[in-house]
Amino acid sequence: MEKEEGDSCRSHVLVFPFPVQGHINPMLQFSKRLASKGLKVTLATTIFISNSIQAETGSVRVESISDGFDEGGLRKAGSIDAYLERFEAIGSQTLAELIEKQRISDHPVKCLVYDSVIPWALDRAKRLGLVGASFFTQSCAVDVIYYYAHHGLLSTPLQGPTISLPGLPLLGIHDLPSFVYAVGSYPSIFSHVLKQYSNIEKADWLLFNTFDKLEDELWPGKTIGPTVPSMYLYKRVEGDNDYGLDLFNPNADACMKWLNTKESGSVVYVSFGSIATLGEEQMEELAWGLKGSNNYFLWVVRASEENKLPRELAEETSEKGLIVTWCPQLEVLAHQAVGCFMTHCGWNSTLEALSLGVPMVAMPQWTDQTTNAKFVVDIWKAGVRVKVDEKGIVRRGEIELCIREVMEEEKGKDIRRNACRWKELAKEAVDEGGSSDKNIEEFVAGLV
Repeated sequence: MEKEEGDSCRSHVLVFPFPVQGHINPMLQFSKRLASKGLKVTLATTIFISNSIQAETGSVRVESISDGFDEGGLRKAGSIDAYLERFEAIGSQTLAELIEKQRISDHPVKCLVYDSVIPWALDRAKRLGLVGASFFTQSCAVDVIYYYAHHGLLSTPLQGPTISLPGLPLLGIHDLPSFVYAVGSYPSIFSHVLKQYSNIEKADWLLFNTFDKLEDELWPGKTIGPTVPSMYLYKRVEGDNDYGLDLFNPNADACMKWLNTKESGSVVYVSFGSIATLGEEQMEELAWGLKGSNNYFLWVVRASEENKLPRELAEETSEKGLIVTWCPQLEVLAHQAVGCFMTHCGWNSTLEALSLGVPMVAMPQWTDQTTNAKFVVDIWKAGVRVKVDEKGIVRRGEIELCIREVMEEEKGKDIRRNACRWKELAKEAVDEGGSSDKNIEEFVAGLV
């Protein structure tokens, strides 16, 4: 059991994630770990997010700041450019006000752990005399690629079918993040992710949500992951059963009751996260591919995507499938009935699957997911990757083939063995004396 927060609390850390679910979850989990080691920890998030979440954050306090869009957040802004511009203008001011407010408390803020994609937060922290720690929520491999792009070391348009970069395996062009190989796609977001390196030399600490055996010596920082709730790995933080924060309402009871009726390893779990969207044609191919695989399947289809499902799907798959709008993903992945995870390969989902020993069928959509899928299949050998046709669609036959490759006893044996190996290595990293645990201890010692 790690330390409880109390009189031993000697330093106050303010943790500031970018206000979307996939960035908040790992940084909140890191916050809990810091709190368990005796630090006072406050999570700063926007007023809109704070009003939207269902949060049980335990020993971590949550404080709100304004991003300029208190009534609707990013959706209210109308465009990513408008949001980012106002978030910096208003957020930097209200973040400073929150830090100043803490100065008169018994434990004024000593360190700001900020999401690496909010570099202006580091500038503000330094002006206020704080220690600054940059927290990277994507894989080290992706961070390295973006670093090279930021410094102009990737010529565009890219030439040839493959690219060789120092410290990385040989990558196909489409193994790079989509912002890199699809030049001109989402220019605002691409510019935003590259800016995280604009002042990185000012940071006192670089923290990465990964672990040493997974991505060895790719970057001169500290691995502190995987940031998965304690119950699923090392069981040393009391009551740490889930992230404790959700912007969606999970259909927990329905999912678990249904899984409890299924045999071990018989279910394909399908989810593409909180942001990725599939076209109607792709949704149809996926639907009939799942049916054709003849496996049970639990498919998360967000409410905004339900209208893309084939009308007759529910009737034709009622005995084999369960479709829900959201679910408690960690609880599902940990269930013995789940045999594989069909995933977009967002970094959080990838780390969760590796940490729980679940083999993957990789179906990346955009941004860092293509790179994560490359590593899942070819480096970590914990899954297979679907192939797209000339229209960029994954056809039902390909979906059936990939599911069977993982789920069938003989074909998927090596993949399942590798997935279990990563589970043990993830647990080893975060357990007492493990590489990530030691790095967190070093970070805490540097503050106290």
